[in-house]
Amino acid sequence: MERLSNRTKIQIGLIMFFTIMMVGVAGFMIIERDNFLNALYMTVITISTVGFGEIHELSSAGKVFTMVLILTSFTTYAYALTAISTHFFEGQLRFLIKGNRIKNSKKMQNHVIICGYGRNGQQVTRELNAHHHRYIIIEEKHDVIMNQLDKEASFVEGDATQDEILLKAHVKTAKAVITTLPIDADNLYVVLTARSLNPELVIISRASDESSERKLRMAGVNNVVMPERVGGAHMANLVTSPDIIEFLDHVSVHGQDPTRLEEIICPELPAGANRKTIDELRIRKMTGVNIIGYKTPDGHYILNPKPETLVIPGAKLFVLGNPDEIKLTKKILAS
Repeated sequence: MERLSNRTKIQIGLIMFFTIMMVGVAGFMIIERDNFLNALYMTVITISTVGFGEIHELSSAGKVFTMVLILTSFTTYAYALTAISTHFFEGQLRFLIKGNRIKNSKKMQNHVIICGYGRNGQQVTRELNAHHHRYIIIEEKHDVIMNQLDKEASFVEGDATQDEILLKAHVKTAKAVITTLPIDADNLYVVLTARSLNPELVIISRASDESSERKLRMAGVNNVVMPERVGGAHMANLVTSPDIIEFLDHVSVHGQDPTRLEEIICPELPAGANRKTIDELRIRKMTGVNIIGYKTPDGHYILNPKPETLVIPGAKLFVLGNPDEIKLTKKILAS
């Protein structure tokens, strides 16, 4: 069963409280023939159990009704009071403690900012956790944040389209921004704001339709992802090429399967590896990884590169192997 949020509990408590109030007023007006003010007064002192005297002697039916009202209202009053105190004291205290992670991370840099913690945002956090990337989540809905306080994640509450909210998430020292908001216009505003605050950011945005995709690219997005298009293509491929899809599912980018696909950046190659070919580096023989892709510094991709392909500074290798083999490859290309 889905857990109720604190706000929902408060709403339920208030509805129950006002229902009891109306029942009490109506009961005293009908049974005791009281006017509205006297009926309201009797209801309030009965529900609050303050012990003030009655306005007049109650009839037998009035006494029975009062006893039922006290027993019924006690549970309602206690529920509403508990929900409100939990929301404004316990919940806020936990939020303040959690918020210290953001305040105390002034030196946070090279991290990822995730705008929106819906289904897509949650999937992004799972992927980043698997890769051990640091990230900060910007979420506008208070209840969503409060329900996630038990997780090891840093949240900034607010509108991601606002400069001050992105600055709280340290956008100027961030590596990338991933905006997964459900409305394309909001994603566009996030892109424009983030790009103005940090021109070097890698920005990835969700989009719902092709017209939004064009606008987002014009605004400076590096990559646009359309979940519906990706999901539809994947389902179609499960029919047309099921074995290929199953094979690719075995190639993990999470680091959990024995074999995974990973990219290795070569910003500054060591003297012994600079300007050498893939064959001369003998990476396959020394580490066991397979080089299945190559990206030149100017962004040109080469699939299944030939052995005579030169590995130059600023290039990127796409390798297939287990974590130990990939770790050794990185060490060779960096030492």
